[in-house]
Amino acid sequence: MQKITLLIHCKDQKGIIAAVTNFLVKVEGNIIYLDQHVDVEQNVFFMRLEGELTNPLISVASIKADFEQTIAHNFKMSWDLYNKEIKPKMALFVSKYNHCLYDILGRYSAGELNVEIPMIISNHLDLKPIADQFNIPFHHVPFTKDNKIEGEQQQIELLKKYEINFIVLARYMQIITPRLISLYENKIINIHHSFLPAFPGAKPYHSAFKRGVKIIGATSHYVTEELDEGPIIEQDIARVSHINSVEDFIMKGRDLERLVLARAIKLHADRKVMVYSNKTVVFY
Repeated sequence: MQKITLLIHCKDQKGIIAAVTNFLVKVEGNIIYLDQHVDVEQNVFFMRLEGELTNPLISVASIKADFEQTIAHNFKMSWDLYNKEIKPKMALFVSKYNHCLYDILGRYSAGELNVEIPMIISNHLDLKPIADQFNIPFHHVPFTKDNKIEGEQQQIELLKKYEINFIVLARYMQIITPRLISLYENKIINIHHSFLPAFPGAKPYHSAFKRGVKIIGATSHYVTEELDEGPIIEQDIARVSHINSVEDFIMKGRDLERLVLARAIKLHADRKVMVYSNKTVVFY
């Protein structure tokens, strides 16, 4: 029995849910979960469906072709259908900070993330011992303003070699190139503190501390060419006060970064995020 996940968005119109559910019945599928949302302002319909295919003689490929020619064509849908048994392949990009990397690999080793991690790419060698500890191939790809073209090409070749489905920037301290973004549209996940753009620069927690902020946060989002302006996947906050030091701010911030990034990875890997008009619909 094959398990599938179906994601749909299109112009809102009558009969979509009935057409999709009747199609699943026709191909001998059983619906396990169904959720939908309508963006009233933009008149867009979103749906996420999980199901089981009970007839082994009907292939996923044939179902996709049939769905495209009938339901998707009739309703002018943008859609994807995934086999839940096939784990997406995730590449990690890192620099020198290790807190997010340790957290992701710990969760991965514990079986908490429905992904494969075939490789790690870094512009430094500092975190190679961690990759070795978890027995994951580590590739050092120097990346500076003087070798961006060569670095980008090397990154792309590695991503193709390992058949990577999506990328996670686990505190990767370089700007992703437009070419790489175009190859992985809405498939590159970043994490940063939520002070941007209010507290930009190398020491945002120090700036926030001086202003006496009462909350700090972290935001995980998809990468676009507009720096830190991509569709938001997940966020969280922690309260702080006058009794906290700058070191407390940094520690709390890193805890939030770990947690928020892990949630975003899980949501993406479980096919629970849909992007539209630089926003996301997240089916928790």
